[in-house]
Amino acid sequence: MGRKRVPGLYKRSGVWHIDKVVLGRRLCESTGTSNIEEAERVLARLSETVRQQVIYGARPDRLFREAAIKYLNETYKRSLARDAQDLAILDPFIGDLLLRHVHMGTLARFITARRAQGVRSATVNRSLAVVRRILNLAARLWRDEGGMTWLESAPLLQFVDWGDRYDPYPLSWDEQTTLFKQLPPHLGRMALFKVNTGCREQEVCKLRWDWEIAVPELSISVFIIPREWVKNGEDRLVVLNDVALSVVEGERGKHPTHVFTYRGHPVTKMYNGAWKRARAKVGLPMVRIHDLKHTYGRRLRAAGVPLETRKVLLGHKSGDITTHYSGPELEELLQASNRVCGGESRKSPALVVLRKRVTNAAREKAFSFNE
Repeated sequence: MGRKRVPGLYKRSGVWHIDKVVLGRRLCESTGTSNIEEAERVLARLSETVRQQVIYGARPDRLFREAAIKYLNETYKRSLARDAQDLAILDPFIGDLLLRHVHMGTLARFITARRAQGVRSATVNRSLAVVRRILNLAARLWRDEGGMTWLESAPLLQFVDWGDRYDPYPLSWDEQTTLFKQLPPHLGRMALFKVNTGCREQEVCKLRWDWEIAVPELSISVFIIPREWVKNGEDRLVVLNDVALSVVEGERGKHPTHVFTYRGHPVTKMYNGAWKRARAKVGLPMVRIHDLKHTYGRRLRAAGVPLETRKVLLGHKSGDITTHYSGPELEELLQASNRVCGGESRKSPALVVLRKRVTNAAREKAFSFNE
């Protein structure tokens, strides 16, 4: 006689699948095997898990990998791709662990391995932050069919620090001049723009001409970077002081969409081999691209620019809608930013003429900040 078929199992494309109702709950998934004995064991284990939940209120065990997949499928954030990279690195270490077994003790192997690879503690902490977020969601938000959370409670995860944290390094005027002279022309212009606007690296790289807005009452234009390209999730107002304006005018007409290009193509990053070689050549190996933003902020503070004004100029999160600044407020921001132009006078004839060159493209989108 042939082997008796087990209820709840059926074969599809050579693999056994489960379709069975156990105590009112339907199990419908693949066993992942073509072997009937293994498939029966999978069915028995899942059936027993349901019985434990329904009869005794037991919380089902889930792998961290399951939680990671759920997180990636259900989370919406600009940095989700970076979270996915972190989870891919974490998976060999904790992917097969049960959620309740993920804690600082079981993460120690991951931390040790990453440190041995020369990874900075800040990078490791970013990975730990993703783990902490998933565990918190599993303990507080995610629930199964019986209304139980995926995890009874989330363990405390501590960030690591092995004394390698980057400290901000604002450039002096002499250091800026020396460093920028060693940069390729296109990168030097981008650096000069960044140190005079406080934009982040990707805000500079992605800067587009259709983000330029004319302000006719002040005979100037500004850039409004859409929130999807800004780290804090708010539209970013970029005020052009005299130096930043001269950089922008020098790029006008080179590319139909992007402000900063190299050999006809938009620049994707500033932190590259050319930057590393230049900083090493002038004896400033510690200077990062982000230090140009710190330099701008430090110079604003040294010039006596108030904190609230600095926050706007640096693009810090404020809750304000940037396009609702009045004309006088915008003029105040422009004057504040011009205080860090290295002594160049906004009243020089060349710059006055430059500020009156509001392009037709910008005029078509002109609006009043007094609305």
